Amino acid sequence: MARTGRAGTGPSVATATDRRLDAENWLLSAALDRARARTDWAEQGVALLRCDGPFNAVKICADLVHAAAGTDVPSKVDAYLAQALHGGPVFYDLIGCEYYVLVPPSPGRREWSVYRQGEAEFLGRDCCMGVPRVTALLPEGVRQYWRVPLHGTGELASVDAVTQLIDAGRFRRVRAEGLAGG
Repeated sequence: MARTGRAGTGPSVATATDRRLDAENWLLSAALDRARARTDWAEQGVALLRCDGPFNAVKICADLVHAAAGTDVPSKVDAYLAQALHGGPVFYDLIGCEYYVLVPPSPGRREWSVYRQGEAEFLGRDCCMGVPRVTALLPEGVRQYWRVPLHGTGELASVDAVTQLIDAGRFRRVRAEGLAGG
């Protein structure tokens, strides 16, 4: 991404700060009240954003993600998610033990919520969710933080990659249960 520098200086490479601000503003386009969302990020670390604007989300229980990754070691799960979702952004809710994957606005996939109640759920039209500030990259002092950071505007996980992750988690969990039972 190139930005135009001051007059006569030519283009310059976008800085990390520029990318962070772009990502933050892009997320804020989903806020019901941008000023309130900024205040909530500053004071609470989480802002309420609506789905079915610039993005939707898929909420996936931690057990299913850990089964897909073959581990619950945070650094290894993060590496798995980054690879499996091709860098698509993911944040984690420490209280609910749920991962949230940002995906393009599109119709939900019914199969995400039919295997077991609450295991995977599409969040689209008429849904709002708490989203951590862009700089929340560590679990210290926050309820939610980015496990695969948002690197720029509109860089989302593909719906197919999320479906494959969910299917892999289900397969590996059933396989482990079968090995344990027999």
